Amino acid sequence: MTISSIFRVALCASTAHGLIAATLFTVPAQAQDQSLGSVTVTDTPIDESEAQTSYKVSRSISATRTDTPLIDVPQSVNVVSVRQIEDQAANSIGDAIRYVPGVFSAQGEGNRETLVFRGNSTTGDFFVDGVRDDVQTYRDLYNIDRLEIFKGPNAMIFGRGGIGGIVNRVTKVADWNLHRAFRIEGGSFEHKRAQFDLGTSLSNFAAVRMTGVYQDSDSYRDGVNYNRWGFNPTASFKLSPDTTVTLGYEHFQDDRIADRGVPARFGASPTNSVGPLRTPRGQFFGDPTQSTTGTNTDAGTLFIEHKFSDTMSIRNRTRYADYRKFYSNVFPGAVNAAETTVSISAYRSPSVRQNFINQTDFNATFDTGSIGHTLLIGAEYGHQESDNIREEGRFAGNAASVTVPISASNIRRPINWVQIASSANNDGLAEVFAGYVQDQIALSPMFDIVVGLRYEHFQTKVHDRRSAAFRTSGGVTSPEFFDVTDNLWSPRAGLIFKPIENASIYASYSRTYQPRGGDQLAGLSLSNASLAPEKFQNYEIGAKWDILSSFNVSAAVFQLDRDNVLALSNPNDATSVTVPVGRQRTKGVELSAAGSITKQVSMVGAYTYSDGTFLDNVSGTVRAGNQLPNMPKHAASLWTRFDPIEQLGAGVGVIYQGKRYASTDNQVYLPGYTRVDGAIFYTITPELSLQVNVENILGKRYYLYAHSNNNITPGSPTAVKVGLNARF
Repeated sequence: MTISSIFRVALCASTAHGLIAATLFTVPAQAQDQSLGSVTVTDTPIDESEAQTSYKVSRSISATRTDTPLIDVPQSVNVVSVRQIEDQAANSIGDAIRYVPGVFSAQGEGNRETLVFRGNSTTGDFFVDGVRDDVQTYRDLYNIDRLEIFKGPNAMIFGRGGIGGIVNRVTKVADWNLHRAFRIEGGSFEHKRAQFDLGTSLSNFAAVRMTGVYQDSDSYRDGVNYNRWGFNPTASFKLSPDTTVTLGYEHFQDDRIADRGVPARFGASPTNSVGPLRTPRGQFFGDPTQSTTGTNTDAGTLFIEHKFSDTMSIRNRTRYADYRKFYSNVFPGAVNAAETTVSISAYRSPSVRQNFINQTDFNATFDTGSIGHTLLIGAEYGHQESDNIREEGRFAGNAASVTVPISASNIRRPINWVQIASSANNDGLAEVFAGYVQDQIALSPMFDIVVGLRYEHFQTKVHDRRSAAFRTSGGVTSPEFFDVTDNLWSPRAGLIFKPIENASIYASYSRTYQPRGGDQLAGLSLSNASLAPEKFQNYEIGAKWDILSSFNVSAAVFQLDRDNVLALSNPNDATSVTVPVGRQRTKGVELSAAGSITKQVSMVGAYTYSDGTFLDNVSGTVRAGNQLPNMPKHAASLWTRFDPIEQLGAGVGVIYQGKRYASTDNQVYLPGYTRVDGAIFYTITPELSLQVNVENILGKRYYLYAHSNNNITPGSPTAVKVGLNARF
């Protein structure tokens, strides 16, 4: 897609959406009361400074696409503020979600973030400012104001996918305020990092802002390092008192060694599960010099907002992103019976993706008699092009793997890269046309209803570029071209009861679909192209209570049903194809608390009970009753910051995760663990502060996460970061 065609599509989409708004929206434009029951209209601004100063964030636009207090959203929502991110020295999404209930991390083969929402693993349910950002990579937090985590299917708001939840980064943009912040970090394992945030008003008409980051760090894992850098300039313009335009561009590059951890001990069986192979914490299995992975991201955004009146507004956001990724890895397989040798295999995979997405939201508030309405009508167009190639590693003698002593698992061997019949070689196009309608209905000061429906016309085309010989198996030749269209209807409904103004009890239902192309769009094959999309249905009741204006607690009880599930055909082989395996169900309880109890004490806490199981027999090893992988039944975390005096503060964090299984066959488990972290904060001057963060203070030996039975990542030993913060 050329630059000129991109802007032509953007203009056409924006114009079409504007015409839809102009012709369909006949809501009266006269001034209305800004509080309709408990629903707040869209011209009430979100307090951006709250995320800078507090662990509690009170409002969100992303949750309903209207500016709504989180207490009035019938869904489990957690927001990680930039204040919490800075206090915990979190530099990645995986770090930031440690104190969020219902969300866990998987390994992602050491080349991508993989989150597990209510038992459902995803690499594609990532968003930035409400727009899909679904390439398989790692993301940094240098340019965000807050991290929003929504649990349960979210198709009504975010579109297909969102199978167990989504994570949305809300970025820092030019806002006519003065920003002059710098942060420098150094620490264990040659950790070096610097970031900045600079912004100013140029006039009443224009404002600019620039954020940036550079990081170069080694690891406790032998031969592993991380290098990333990025910058994100934005400019905002007030074309009139009612019209604002914001332009942004981000370049971000992440380069690292793909580390797939350690294998399991020998002897796993359906009745005898085993744990990870016990090795020195830093021991690398494979060849780190040939396990490089990197992603180069260039993304441009255009955001336009116009207010017709105090009760009616329209927003349009356009994002074009170009992602170029290379991934190579030499990784461990099975261990022999004597636990003296391990098999090593290899593959590599370059990929390219271009995303063009345009969204338009029209918001209006009005009354019908004594009933208040906050109406959302929107449209989205998405065009995603992908190119994927995979090559298998072949060792001496054209061997698919080599067997090496466990004591000498860090190898250096010549590798020849070839394509075989199972190697991917395709390009794909995913195109979506979507429309959605939602009404937040204030029946009275005590009762609200939220109802919404999204329709998506989703078409996936995949060109299999492999030769006919590679596409032929058992005398059957797979087609060269796949073209599948799904027409998806995704409803959402919620009832909110507010016995008092600062508390709510809700019940909700939502549904979403995952088309057979998968969250990375290119998964169509002869075996699944004709199958129905995966379906996810979530039933939830919950309660939220702002005990103080600065402190909130919430609870949710849910059941998430998943039909037409896909999983690895061979759980011991992370490269095996996916196959349908029936149904699964996750039931659970999520509790959370966030904010300041007093001026001196702030905290975030979480507890999760999750019971996720397969409901059908799949194979001899994946049976009904098997637990979903990478999800403990019990998990809890608590972070508390105490500032006894203005100049000095201390933080303590405790993270507990129970036993988890590495894969669907439940043959390998990760033991439960408790980890203790800490921090000291010292204010040198009003503009300058120093902090020291210590991870795993007690040096606990544990396992962080897994990708498959033989890809398990040991957790870090005690690690220290020292940070200097400056604000002028």
